[in-house]
Amino acid sequence: MQLVPVKAKYQIVIPAAVRRQVRIDVGDLLEAKAENGKIVLTPKSVIDRRLAEALEDLKAGRAHGPFETAEELIASLERSTRTGRSPKRARR
Repeated sequence: MQLVPVKAKYQIVIPAAVRRQVRIDVGDLLEAKAENGKIVLTPKSVIDRRLAEALEDLKAGRAHGPFETAEELIASLERSTRTGRSPKRARR
């Protein structure tokens, strides 16, 4: 266990061994919270809102494909156009 001092503006330095162990790098985000009198820092990743929505659509089955070729994609789009269905996402 390594002790770290609290510096001006309440800054601390996370020891290199700890950073390596949890794979923290410059620019990473950490969630800070207090639990039972302890400070807990948890690495977090941020995902773009549109990407998160797209992943939700995939999980819910609101997607077309996968396609092996561009021709398969085009054929699928043409079928959707003929049937009046839009290949766009379903509204919520």
